[in-house]
Amino acid sequence: MAQSRRFGVDSDPVTFGPMRVIAAVVSVVVLVCTGFAWRGVDGLVSNIETIGNLGLGGGSDGAVDILLVGVDSRIDAHGNPLSDDERAMLHAGDDEVGTNTDTIVLLRIPNDGRSATALSLPRDSYVDIPGMGEGKINSAYGVSKEKRRETLLNQGISPGDAEQESTEFGRQTLIKSVADLTGISVDHYAEVSLLGFVLLTDAVGGIDVCLNEAVEEPMSGADFPAGNQRLGGPEALSFVRQRHGLVRGDLDRIVRQQVYMAQLVQQVLSAQTLSNPGKLRELSDAVGRTVVLDEDWDILAFLQQLKDLSGGQVQFETIPVADLNGETGDGESVVRVDPKSVQKYVASLVEEDHSNDAPAAHSGIDPATVTVDVYNASRVGGLANTVAQALSGKGFQQGEVGNYPGTSVSSSRVLASDSSDPNAAAVAEALGGLTVMADNSIPEGAISVVLASDYSGPGSAAGSMFDLSGNSTSAATPVPPAPPIDAGQNGPKCVN
Repeated sequence: MAQSRRFGVDSDPVTFGPMRVIAAVVSVVVLVCTGFAWRGVDGLVSNIETIGNLGLGGGSDGAVDILLVGVDSRIDAHGNPLSDDERAMLHAGDDEVGTNTDTIVLLRIPNDGRSATALSLPRDSYVDIPGMGEGKINSAYGVSKEKRRETLLNQGISPGDAEQESTEFGRQTLIKSVADLTGISVDHYAEVSLLGFVLLTDAVGGIDVCLNEAVEEPMSGADFPAGNQRLGGPEALSFVRQRHGLVRGDLDRIVRQQVYMAQLVQQVLSAQTLSNPGKLRELSDAVGRTVVLDEDWDILAFLQQLKDLSGGQVQFETIPVADLNGETGDGESVVRVDPKSVQKYVASLVEEDHSNDAPAAHSGIDPATVTVDVYNASRVGGLANTVAQALSGKGFQQGEVGNYPGTSVSSSRVLASDSSDPNAAAVAEALGGLTVMADNSIPEGAISVVLASDYSGPGSAAGSMFDLSGNSTSAATPVPPAPPIDAGQNGPKCVN
């Protein structure tokens, strides 16, 4: 069984150079890096716990895929119990239940390193879990770990060894579950405890958020006014944990997590943080106590590959959802997802990036100058409306929206009077790389989108009215598109 170890350091960990490494590693942990953060570094990050034997890698899919997991744990990264005050601050109960994964994010970085997508997986996504059958993906880690721990204890294994081996097994099971759902091979693994949200936030002096409405929800401890505000560590944790009383349920919770991560990155890499030895020391302590990485991850080499990546090139998205309020045969509330749709969408994140390698005549197009008609030629109710909303969120002007008046089509497409129309190319790219086709019935300058049953780009999950077998169901819950989020300097997005 692989033993955990720590990164060593080549120089004083409080000097400015290695502190930039710490800032960069924090950035990786919260899903983004920016160029200036690692220039001139000459040491590795100290005190980060690392683990092996996770079954990582093994595939070549055009990207580096990093699984970031936020765990609801009563111990720190080194296995030490949290204090009573810390448990109270985290709203953690006294029961020692199996570890749940409150946050599951897949970071896809195409091999050219020029962009990245942080892809959230709803914690209640109903998936196949290796060795367990169907279940919520957030149970893959904790339930499999507890089953293995009980088996080992019954075999006479010591409690300490049983805990370590079963934790390793739980991580392996989660990694396999994510790989099976998304169709990718997970290359690296990063785990952050709930305590990490608090310590990292406090270390940078708080994070800025904006709420559409005031909230008061006792289960998470969320009690905030509407509008812009700065949250300290405990408040930030309540902000990202609330899931009851939100319009879009767990999807709104995911949006909050994405806003939090984007804002934390800006704070970590700000001049006020990077030039403040005290804040950098706090970041170092927070990372060391709450972060676990896989032992084969060469952080410095990885950061060097990303030296040209800026915050605005990291987008935050969520996997396609078929039904937000699904239900199992036993009456359990779940989020229904279609693995085929998820895998097609995940693959498109790399394919879209590769399209940037060719000269793009539409690169200078202002979406605000392009009006798009959207027509639904599929059996998915409401698809045209949700795709039109997704395009509006990307800055395009909304035109006519409705059912396709023409004959049936087998594949989605963008129509224009000329197939080389740069406006049409911009729309096609925004929708995941659709084919642009010429149609002499389209007026010059007009752009139309026709959505067939194969469509799985932005807005596709929102209008899905089908269960996993493909049968129409009125029980499926339409999901409005979330606001676009990146880690650039655009300020906090107001969220539910």
